[in-house]
Amino acid sequence: MGFAVCGGAQMMCSFGMAPSALSVLPQNKTLTSAPIANIMDNKPIVNIPPFGMCTSLANPTVASATSAALGVLTPMPCVPVTTGPWAPGCPSVMIAGNPALNNTSKLMCAYGGVIQITNPMATTIQIP
Repeated sequence: MGFAVCGGAQMMCSFGMAPSALSVLPQNKTLTSAPIANIMDNKPIVNIPPFGMCTSLANPTVASATSAALGVLTPMPCVPVTTGPWAPGCPSVMIAGNPALNNTSKLMCAYGGVIQITNPMATTIQIP
C-alpha cells in the first residue's frame, strides 16, 4: 500500500542533478495540510519544476553542448517535457475526478528521464 502524495512532495528525475518539489494547485479541493495530488498534476513548470541540470543526451540542448565540447558530456539546464499523466496512480481513490497520485507512481520525460516521488509529504494517508 502506498501513501497519498501532497503538494510539496519531493521528486527526483533519473537524469536530473537536483531534487524538486511537486506543486499542486488548490483546484483539486482535497486538502490535508497541503492539496492532495492526482495523476493529472503533470504539467511542466506548473506542477513539475526543473531538476537543476539535465544529463540526458536525448535533450537537444545537452546534445548540442556535448557536441560542442568534443564529446565530453556537458549538462544543461533542465526543462521537463512530460509525455503523459503519472502512472499507474490509484484508480480506487478519486481526487477532482482523476485517480489519486501515490508514492509508487512514475512520470516519464520525453528526454528519457523517469520522475519518481522520493518523499510524499503525507505519511499518514495510505491508499492502494
